[in-house]
Amino acid sequence: MASSTRLATLISFIAFSTYFFFIIFQVPIFRVPCRMGICKTPLEVTSSQLISSEVFPLFIVKTLLYPGAFVKAICKQKSIPTYGNLLKLYKLSARAMSATSDLQHLEVLAGSYLAVGGAIAGLIKPGRMSLFGILLLMWGLIRELIMGKSGIHIYPAMYIVLVLAFFSIRRDVRKIIRSFDLKHIVKAKRF
Repeated sequence: MASSTRLATLISFIAFSTYFFFIIFQVPIFRVPCRMGICKTPLEVTSSQLISSEVFPLFIVKTLLYPGAFVKAICKQKSIPTYGNLLKLYKLSARAMSATSDLQHLEVLAGSYLAVGGAIAGLIKPGRMSLFGILLLMWGLIRELIMGKSGIHIYPAMYIVLVLAFFSIRRDVRKIIRSFDLKHIVKAKRF
C-alpha cells in the first residue's frame, strides 16, 4: 500500500511539473486564430482575453507571459525581452482588440482559462481543473476542425499535455497502480 502511494505521488508530481512547464513556458500545442493574430498556447489565448476585458491589471498578464517570452528568446538566440515591451512583443494592446472576436471559439477560450488556472492552482494542489481544461480545449478544437474552419491545427504536443494532465491527478494514478497490483496478485495465486 505504502509503495503504491509513494509511486503514485512521484508519478503525479513528475506529470504535473511537466504539465506546468508546457503551459507556463508556452510550448505550442495548437494553432487557432485569436485577437493577437495566431495563438499557439492556452496562455496566449487567456492573456489576449484578459487584456481586452481589462479584468486583471496588466502587470499580472505580463508576469504570466514573461517566462515563456524569456524561454523563447533563449531558444531562438535573440535578446531577452524587457518587461516593458512584452505586450508589444506579443502584439497585445487593449486598443487594438475587439471584445467579441474570441467568442467564436468559446470552448477554446474556456479550456484555455481552465488549463492555465489548473497549472497555477496545481502549485498548491494538483487537481482535475487542468484535465478538464485540456479536454474542453481539445473538444473545441476538434469541433472547429470538423466544421471546416481554417487556420486551426492540433500539434502532437496536445496529446502529451492531455496525458500529463491525467497523470497529475494522484488519486487516479493510485487507483491505476492498485489495479495492476491486484491483477498481479491474482495471477500469482493461480499458479
